[in-house]
Amino acid sequence: MFFVPSHNGPGTPVTSTVMLMTTSASLPTGPEGAISPEGAVIDRLVTANERYAAAFTDPGMDARPVLRVAVVACMDARLDLHAALGLELGDCHTIRNAGGAVTDDVIRSLTISQRALGTRSVVLIHHTGCGLESLTEDFRQELEAEVGQRPAWAVEAFRDVDQDVRQSMQRVRTNPFLVHTDDVRGFVFDVKSGLLREIDPA
Repeated sequence: MFFVPSHNGPGTPVTSTVMLMTTSASLPTGPEGAISPEGAVIDRLVTANERYAAAFTDPGMDARPVLRVAVVACMDARLDLHAALGLELGDCHTIRNAGGAVTDDVIRSLTISQRALGTRSVVLIHHTGCGLESLTEDFRQELEAEVGQRPAWAVEAFRDVDQDVRQSMQRVRTNPFLVHTDDVRGFVFDVKSGLLREIDPA
């Protein structure tokens, strides 16, 4: 966890708590275990891609997901969705953002996924210990005080993860742009056990 300082005016600091999820094994280190300078992590990713590309062969897949399913989930680094759901490359569309919120942009992606690329089912996944549970919409006001402009987007903070999943299911099921809304299911992923718990939409 770290704190982002902002201001409500001269001499009035405000702090917003932001959850930072990582593991020590994922941090690039230098001499004596010190964390490498900024930019080194991207170099590490580029180097890894070069190794990947050296052994890469075109799988010859179509852009349409094999299982005709779209998964909407939180961007939390602890969620390995393919492993958790037994998915292989090419099986699904994966749409991720902070909290797994069904925002206008998620609807945009789902609409394209269904209407242009043939998906029919939607899986919504929130998780325990989400960073959005520690934020409020005040986060937008704090940003406005700091930079002089309020974001157009909502934080989508919540206190009850089950209810937030229900709201997400309702947003998908009632959206006029989506043509397949009969197979929409929501879950909470337990970051301690790895298990999904299905949420009753009622």
